[in-house]
Amino acid sequence: MHDEEVIEKAKILWERYLTLTQELLKFINQQDVETFLTLVPQRDQLIELMEELPSKDYLQLEEFKEIGKKIIPMDREIMYKARAWLNKSRRQNSVVRAYDLSNSVLGAQSVAFNRTY
Repeated sequence: MHDEEVIEKAKILWERYLTLTQELLKFINQQDVETFLTLVPQRDQLIELMEELPSKDYLQLEEFKEIGKKIIPMDREIMYKARAWLNKSRRQNSVVRAYDLSNSVLGAQSVAFNRTY
């Protein structure tokens, strides 16, 4: 693959990566985790395709630096929000498990609660 071909293919991949990053941010802001999670593997595939390019020299070009400057803050925001969502989800799961546990403990005593007087 010639340098021009690598640059052209890289440009296509990086623009798609930027678009997917914008979409990931949009869906995590909307708390649409299901759609967010379906897009993550697509972005991972783009990373794999970028890594397969025979040269990374194109990264020194200004247009790729500019794309990177757009992606980096969005990636940071996505990571922060994804961690916050994960922590919230873990807390909710803990509450549900605690509630289930208390119900199972009370389950043995539920006969007494169900008596009619």
